[in-house]
Amino acid sequence: MADWHSLLPEARIALAAEFASRRMEFTEPSTIPDEAPPEFRELVTVRRYRDLSEAIVARAVLESAGIFCFLKDENLVRLDWQVSNFIGGIRLQVASTDVDAAEEILSQPVPTEFAVPDQPGFSQPRCPRCTSIDITWERQGRKAALASLYFFPCHCPVVLSPGTATAATFVGSMKSTKLDRR
Repeated sequence: MADWHSLLPEARIALAAEFASRRMEFTEPSTIPDEAPPEFRELVTVRRYRDLSEAIVARAVLESAGIFCFLKDENLVRLDWQVSNFIGGIRLQVASTDVDAAEEILSQPVPTEFAVPDQPGFSQPRCPRCTSIDITWERQGRKAALASLYFFPCHCPVVLSPGTATAATFVGSMKSTKLDRR
């Protein structure tokens, strides 16, 4: 019955009728329950993230530690992820009293191994040269992409003036043709 006072009059009548049809005792609450006044928290940005997925993981880590946190501009980046660089990324903000604890938690190294229930243990991939777990995936297909553009150039027409069009090649030779529009 905590939400009784937020119901419309028609909904209150329907709820009372439902109680009566089930032969349950119903008494209308007399006063609006005391609500705590809104609390103002001074938020401090502890990290900025370009990618939403990385920001959500950081928020989940802090929330699991019991630290109140907020992702500023999360919804804006959800609408258009390209805006992230323009606005300076998604800001992970915590209360000013929790800054040190949040920094400590977010600065912890990635665990090398961890157990997953009903699964064999998981070990982080390592660099074959130095055995570091701080690795990133780099694209290996850049040379192949450039070679394919060289052997199979893309032609796209570019209009220079109302009566002239030029067919330009991204890679390879430049071909120019005049098209007469009549």
